[in-house]
Amino acid sequence: MRAFFVIASAGLLISCGVVGTPVAPELIGVAPTIAKQKRQHAIEAERQATESAEPDPTLGGHEMDLPPSQPVGIR
Repeated sequence: MRAFFVIASAGLLISCGVVGTPVAPELIGVAPTIAKQKRQHAIEAERQATESAEPDPTLGGHEMDLPPSQPVGIR
């Protein structure tokens, strides 16, 4: 029983305190999250703009318009 008490108290003492490195308050909250998302969207928009300017090499210069995907009939 004494061993259990020693192990339990040691576990509780180890778990008390700082878990990780401190985080600056400027990095927590809604405003930094929104700013981060705006940067990601801007990067994705630039990437899509450069990708859309280049033709798809898998098409081989042949573009084909496909009919819209709609159900033919209903059972």
